[in-house]
Amino acid sequence: MKFSIDRQALLEPLQLVSGVVERRQTQPILSNLLMVVDADTLTMTGTDQEVELTVRVRGISVDEPGELTVPARKLLDICRSLSDESTLTLSEAERRIAVKSGRFSSHLATLPSVEFPSIETEDDGVSLAINSQRLLRLLKRTSFAMAQQDVRYFFNGLLVEVEGGEIRLVATNGQRLATSRDAPDEDCQPVRVIVPRKGVNELIRLLNDSGDAPASVRFSDNHLHVAIEEATLTTKLIDGTYPDYAQAIPTENDRTLLGNRQEIREALDRTAILSNEVYRNVYLKMGDQRVDIHANNPLQEEAEETVAVDYSGEDLEIGFNVSYLLDALGAMNGDQVKMAFSDAKGACVLTDPADADSLFVVSPMML
Repeated sequence: MKFSIDRQALLEPLQLVSGVVERRQTQPILSNLLMVVDADTLTMTGTDQEVELTVRVRGISVDEPGELTVPARKLLDICRSLSDESTLTLSEAERRIAVKSGRFSSHLATLPSVEFPSIETEDDGVSLAINSQRLLRLLKRTSFAMAQQDVRYFFNGLLVEVEGGEIRLVATNGQRLATSRDAPDEDCQPVRVIVPRKGVNELIRLLNDSGDAPASVRFSDNHLHVAIEEATLTTKLIDGTYPDYAQAIPTENDRTLLGNRQEIREALDRTAILSNEVYRNVYLKMGDQRVDIHANNPLQEEAEETVAVDYSGEDLEIGFNVSYLLDALGAMNGDQVKMAFSDAKGACVLTDPADADSLFVVSPMML
């Protein structure tokens, strides 16, 4: 195998594929990328046996087609260290790959390509098409609410529902919940699957670089398969039953706050500087067209700020994990935020009055 490629053409797809590769692996081959050169195309694949990402780079100069595996991080670090105008020549020789650019040359160890694992996917399934940016918007408005290493393994993923001409994403860790919906470009059969955290994060990375391209999404019994232009991502699904999230969304909240989203967000951010570093708790006291935000910590330090809002209902004092509130406010785009409450023990429902498709729920903390 021997080919030449511009550094700029290689760097971005190499970064994408290398992101799937874990730094610590039980199998040496999983630290490598599979590189296949054929005609004028370089195809790179990275996997951890749970998530697999393949990216194709076309228009390269090929002297000898072939395939091999290369250390992902080392090749990426070499590529990053070269100047933008560099051209790399990669050639196989005696179980190593030579990487040359100008006066720089190196030789990296390789492993046989036949040892490289691939995720076996089913041919059947349910497919739909959706614009990449709309899918990215759904992911960014929900994925932050996924749990991390929760024993309730289904919380460590993102629920994807397709039904009635709409696609809905839901994430929760039991203390907060985020849900958002959109309409795919074409209708399909009903689907309900749970995508694991890493698969979600890698899909977000891929969509961030995809521009406005269409995305082809296919669901099978055990995998999610997403194809966008020259990239294809496959991730295993979580085998489990997601809880009935609708029960976690309060419907009878008679106390409502309407205020400037950015003002409230900035006030929470400032006040939280002096909150308890472990619990990140802040207290909201609402009444008389204002909300007082207060935080303190075991060092007896405290901070308080008042924000003018449109508040209706009985006075209320309630505590929250400020990080959960900030994440929800950060996922919105509108100028205003509506926060609805029942009492000091009930969850808060946050919505953007200009966006009826997204909703966020945050459970309170004890005062």
